[in-house]
Amino acid sequence: MQGTVSSILNNSPSFLLTIMKPHILIIEDDPDIAESIRYNVERAGNYTAQVALSGEDGWSVLQRRENPEPSLVILDLHLPGINGFELCRRVRNEERLKKLPIIMLTAMADENDKVRGLEAGADDYVTKPFSVRELVARMRAALRRTGYEEEEKSYYDDGHLKIDYHGFTVICEGKEVKLTRKEFALLAILSRNQGRVVPRERLLDHVWGLEYYGEARTLDVHMSGLRRKLSGCGDSIETVIGIGYRFRARTEV
Repeated sequence: MQGTVSSILNNSPSFLLTIMKPHILIIEDDPDIAESIRYNVERAGNYTAQVALSGEDGWSVLQRRENPEPSLVILDLHLPGINGFELCRRVRNEERLKKLPIIMLTAMADENDKVRGLEAGADDYVTKPFSVRELVARMRAALRRTGYEEEEKSYYDDGHLKIDYHGFTVICEGKEVKLTRKEFALLAILSRNQGRVVPRERLLDHVWGLEYYGEARTLDVHMSGLRRKLSGCGDSIETVIGIGYRFRARTEV
Protein backbone atom coordinates (compact mmCIF):
# COMPACT_ATOMS: atom_id res chain seq x y z
CA MET A 1 0.00 0.00 0.00
CA GLN A 2 1.29 3.49 -0.81
CA GLY A 3 2.43 5.50 2.15
CA THR A 4 2.24 9.27 2.55
CA VAL A 5 5.08 11.47 1.38
CA SER A 6 6.32 11.92 4.94
CA SER A 7 7.04 8.18 5.12
CA ILE A 8 9.82 8.47 2.53
CA LEU A 9 11.70 11.47 3.89
CA ASN A 10 14.68 9.35 4.82
CA ASN A 11 14.66 7.14 1.74
CA SER A 12 13.59 9.30 -1.18
CA PRO A 13 13.75 7.70 -4.63
CA SER A 14 15.76 9.55 -7.23
CA PHE A 15 12.77 10.15 -9.50
CA LEU A 16 11.40 12.72 -7.05
CA LEU A 17 14.33 14.97 -7.93
CA THR A 18 14.23 14.35 -11.68
CA ILE A 19 14.21 17.24 -14.12
CA MET A 20 14.23 16.90 -17.87
CA LYS A 21 17.75 17.36 -19.14
CA PRO A 22 18.67 19.90 -21.82
CA HIS A 23 18.26 18.14 -25.17
CA ILE A 24 20.93 18.85 -27.78
CA LEU A 25 20.32 18.49 -31.52
CA ILE A 26 23.53 17.78 -33.46
CA ILE A 27 23.31 18.51 -37.19
CA GLU A 28 26.48 17.13 -38.78
CA ASP A 29 26.82 15.17 -42.04
CA ASP A 30 29.88 13.17 -41.00
CA PRO A 31 28.47 10.17 -39.06
CA ASP A 32 31.69 9.55 -37.11
CA ILE A 33 32.01 13.17 -35.99
CA ALA A 34 28.30 13.36 -35.19
CA GLU A 35 28.38 10.20 -33.09
CA SER A 36 31.54 11.36 -31.29
CA ILE A 37 29.87 14.65 -30.39
CA ARG A 38 26.70 12.88 -29.22
CA TYR A 39 28.63 10.42 -27.08
CA ASN A 40 30.82 13.06 -25.46
CA VAL A 41 28.00 15.54 -24.88
CA GLU A 42 25.92 12.90 -23.06
CA ARG A 43 28.99 11.68 -21.20
CA ALA A 44 29.65 15.25 -20.02
CA GLY A 45 26.66 15.01 -17.72
CA ASN A 46 23.28 16.65 -17.66
CA TYR A 47 22.37 16.35 -21.36
CA THR A 48 20.57 14.14 -23.83
CA ALA A 49 21.39 14.38 -27.54
CA GLN A 50 20.27 13.25 -30.97
CA VAL A 51 21.87 13.38 -34.40
CA ALA A 52 20.59 14.62 -37.78
CA LEU A 53 22.93 13.87 -40.70
CA SER A 54 21.68 16.61 -43.04
CA GLY A 55 20.22 20.07 -42.95
CA GLU A 56 16.93 18.68 -44.25
CA ASP A 57 16.76 16.10 -41.45
CA GLY A 58 17.68 18.71 -38.85
CA TRP A 59 15.00 21.09 -40.06
CA SER A 60 12.48 18.25 -40.01
CA VAL A 61 13.31 17.51 -36.35
CA LEU A 62 12.84 21.17 -35.45
CA GLN A 63 9.49 21.31 -37.25
CA ARG A 64 8.01 18.14 -35.72
CA ARG A 65 7.82 19.52 -32.15
CA GLU A 66 8.59 16.09 -30.74
CA ASN A 67 9.41 15.69 -27.09
CA PRO A 68 11.93 16.39 -25.86
CA GLU A 69 12.30 19.49 -28.01
CA PRO A 70 15.88 20.68 -28.61
CA SER A 71 17.24 23.13 -26.04
CA LEU A 72 20.28 23.93 -28.20
CA VAL A 73 21.56 23.11 -31.70
CA ILE A 74 25.14 22.21 -32.64
CA LEU A 75 25.27 22.96 -36.35
CA ASP A 76 27.90 22.19 -38.98
CA LEU A 77 27.94 25.11 -41.43
CA HIS A 78 29.11 23.17 -44.48
CA LEU A 79 26.25 20.71 -44.99
CA PRO A 80 25.08 19.41 -48.35
CA GLY A 81 21.62 20.56 -49.44
CA ILE A 82 20.35 22.99 -46.82
CA ASN A 83 23.63 24.32 -45.42
CA GLY A 84 24.18 25.67 -41.94
CA PHE A 85 23.90 29.31 -42.99
CA GLU A 86 20.46 28.76 -44.51
CA LEU A 87 19.31 26.65 -41.56
CA CYS A 88 20.36 29.42 -39.15
CA ARG A 89 18.30 31.93 -41.10
CA ARG A 90 15.25 29.64 -41.11
CA VAL A 91 15.45 29.15 -37.36
CA ARG A 92 15.76 32.87 -36.67
CA ASN A 93 12.84 33.68 -38.96
CA GLU A 94 10.45 31.33 -37.15
CA GLU A 95 8.80 32.77 -34.04
CA ARG A 96 8.81 29.52 -32.07
CA LEU A 97 12.50 28.86 -32.70
CA LYS A 98 14.09 32.29 -32.92
CA LYS A 99 15.58 32.17 -29.39
CA LEU A 100 16.95 28.63 -29.75
CA PRO A 101 20.73 28.72 -29.07
CA ILE A 102 22.89 27.67 -32.03
CA ILE A 103 26.59 26.81 -31.85
CA MET A 104 28.08 26.50 -35.31
CA LEU A 105 30.88 24.14 -36.29
CA THR A 106 33.26 24.86 -39.12
CA ALA A 107 36.35 23.05 -40.37
CA MET A 108 37.80 26.34 -41.53
CA ALA A 109 39.49 29.03 -39.49
CA ASP A 110 38.48 31.55 -42.15
CA GLU A 111 37.16 34.68 -40.48
CA ASN A 112 34.59 35.14 -43.25
CA ASP A 113 32.95 31.82 -42.33
CA LYS A 114 32.60 32.88 -38.71
CA VAL A 115 31.22 36.29 -39.63
CA ARG A 116 28.69 34.77 -42.07
CA GLY A 117 27.55 32.26 -39.46
CA LEU A 118 27.12 34.89 -36.76
CA GLU A 119 25.29 37.19 -39.15
CA ALA A 120 22.96 34.31 -40.08
CA GLY A 121 21.98 33.99 -36.43
CA ALA A 122 24.43 31.62 -34.68
CA ASP A 123 25.18 32.45 -31.04
CA ASP A 124 28.73 31.10 -30.96
CA TYR A 125 31.21 29.05 -32.98
CA VAL A 126 33.75 26.27 -32.52
CA THR A 127 36.42 25.55 -35.11
CA LYS A 128 37.26 21.92 -35.93
CA PRO A 129 39.17 20.19 -34.51
CA PHE A 130 37.87 21.21 -31.09
CA SER A 131 38.04 19.91 -27.54
CA VAL A 132 34.89 18.47 -25.99
CA ARG A 133 35.51 20.53 -22.85
CA GLU A 134 35.44 23.72 -24.90
CA LEU A 135 32.27 22.68 -26.74
CA VAL A 136 30.46 21.79 -23.50
CA ALA A 137 31.59 25.04 -21.88
CA ARG A 138 30.19 27.03 -24.81
CA MET A 139 26.97 25.01 -24.65
CA ARG A 140 26.52 25.81 -20.97
CA ALA A 141 27.21 29.50 -21.56
CA ALA A 142 24.67 29.62 -24.41
CA LEU A 143 22.03 27.86 -22.30
CA ARG A 144 22.63 30.27 -19.41
CA ARG A 145 22.22 33.26 -21.71
CA THR A 146 18.78 32.00 -22.73
CA GLY A 147 17.74 31.49 -19.12
CA TYR A 148 17.88 27.68 -19.07
CA GLU A 149 18.20 26.34 -15.54
CA GLU A 150 20.60 23.40 -15.35
CA GLU A 151 20.56 23.20 -11.56
CA GLU A 152 17.58 21.63 -9.87
CA LYS A 153 15.68 23.94 -7.56
CA SER A 154 14.82 22.80 -4.06
CA TYR A 155 11.71 24.96 -3.75
CA TYR A 156 8.78 26.17 -5.87
CA ASP A 157 6.54 29.13 -5.01
CA ASP A 158 4.22 31.00 -7.39
CA GLY A 159 2.34 32.82 -4.65
CA HIS A 160 -0.44 30.23 -4.56
CA LEU A 161 1.30 26.86 -4.60
CA LYS A 162 4.44 26.10 -2.58
CA ILE A 163 6.45 22.89 -3.00
CA ASP A 164 9.44 21.95 -0.87
CA TYR A 165 11.14 19.24 -2.96
CA HIS A 166 13.56 18.25 -0.21
CA GLY A 167 11.05 18.49 2.65
CA PHE A 168 8.33 16.73 0.62
CA THR A 169 5.68 19.27 1.61
CA VAL A 170 3.03 20.97 -0.51
CA ILE A 171 1.01 24.03 0.50
CA CYS A 172 -1.87 25.42 -1.57
CA GLU A 173 -3.39 28.78 -0.60
CA GLY A 174 -1.86 28.47 2.89
CA LYS A 175 -3.12 24.93 3.55
CA GLU A 176 -0.90 21.85 3.59
CA VAL A 177 -1.82 19.19 1.03
CA LYS A 178 -1.23 15.54 1.91
CA LEU A 179 -0.02 13.58 -1.11
CA THR A 180 0.97 9.99 -1.65
CA ARG A 181 4.45 9.11 -2.81
CA LYS A 182 3.52 8.84 -6.49
CA GLU A 183 1.33 11.95 -6.44
CA PHE A 184 4.21 13.99 -5.06
CA ALA A 185 6.58 12.51 -7.64
CA LEU A 186 4.24 13.52 -10.46
CA LEU A 187 3.85 17.06 -9.10
CA ALA A 188 7.62 17.41 -8.62
CA ILE A 189 8.44 16.36 -12.17
CA LEU A 190 5.74 18.53 -13.75
CA SER A 191 6.49 21.66 -11.71
CA ARG A 192 10.24 21.37 -12.24
CA ASN A 193 9.57 21.31 -15.97
CA GLN A 194 7.16 24.25 -15.82
CA GLY A 195 5.79 25.23 -19.21
CA ARG A 196 7.05 22.07 -20.93
CA VAL A 197 4.90 19.17 -22.01
CA VAL A 198 6.05 16.03 -20.19
CA PRO A 199 5.10 12.93 -22.24
CA ARG A 200 3.08 10.19 -20.56
CA GLU A 201 5.84 7.66 -21.22
CA ARG A 202 8.38 9.82 -19.38
CA LEU A 203 6.11 10.22 -16.37
CA LEU A 204 5.46 6.49 -16.27
CA ASP A 205 9.15 5.68 -16.58
CA HIS A 206 10.26 8.08 -13.83
CA VAL A 207 7.45 7.45 -11.36
CA TRP A 208 6.63 3.76 -11.89
CA GLY A 209 9.97 2.54 -13.24
CA LEU A 210 10.04 -1.25 -13.30
CA GLU A 211 6.33 -1.25 -12.46
CA TYR A 212 5.68 0.56 -15.76
CA TYR A 213 3.91 -2.38 -17.44
CA GLY A 214 0.17 -2.20 -16.96
CA GLU A 215 0.24 1.19 -15.24
CA ALA A 216 -0.66 3.42 -18.24
CA ARG A 217 -4.31 3.85 -17.20
CA THR A 218 -3.28 4.32 -13.60
CA LEU A 219 -1.41 7.52 -14.54
CA ASP A 220 -4.68 9.27 -15.35
CA VAL A 221 -6.22 8.08 -12.08
CA HIS A 222 -3.27 9.42 -10.08
CA MET A 223 -3.33 12.71 -11.98
CA SER A 224 -7.05 13.10 -11.30
CA GLY A 225 -6.48 12.44 -7.60
CA LEU A 226 -3.58 14.92 -7.54
CA ARG A 227 -5.68 17.68 -9.09
CA ARG A 228 -8.51 17.00 -6.66
CA LYS A 229 -6.22 17.20 -3.63
CA LEU A 230 -4.60 20.39 -4.91
CA SER A 231 -8.07 21.92 -5.11
CA GLY A 232 -7.71 25.55 -6.27
CA CYS A 233 -4.12 24.89 -7.37
CA GLY A 234 -5.05 21.86 -9.43
CA ASP A 235 -5.79 23.86 -12.58
CA SER A 236 -2.04 24.46 -12.91
CA ILE A 237 -1.84 20.95 -14.40
CA GLU A 238 -2.99 20.82 -18.01
CA THR A 239 -3.76 17.72 -20.07
CA VAL A 240 -2.17 17.80 -23.52
CA ILE A 241 -4.35 15.30 -25.35
CA GLY A 242 -2.45 12.42 -26.93
CA ILE A 243 0.91 13.52 -25.50
CA GLY A 244 1.05 14.07 -21.75
CA TYR A 245 0.75 16.83 -19.15
CA ARG A 246 2.05 20.37 -18.65
CA PHE A 247 2.39 22.48 -15.50
CA ARG A 248 1.77 26.23 -15.55
CA ALA A 249 2.12 28.72 -12.70
CA ARG A 250 -1.20 30.11 -11.48
CA THR A 251 -0.21 33.49 -12.95
CA GLU A 252 -0.12 31.81 -16.38
CA VAL A 253 -3.38 29.91 -16.11
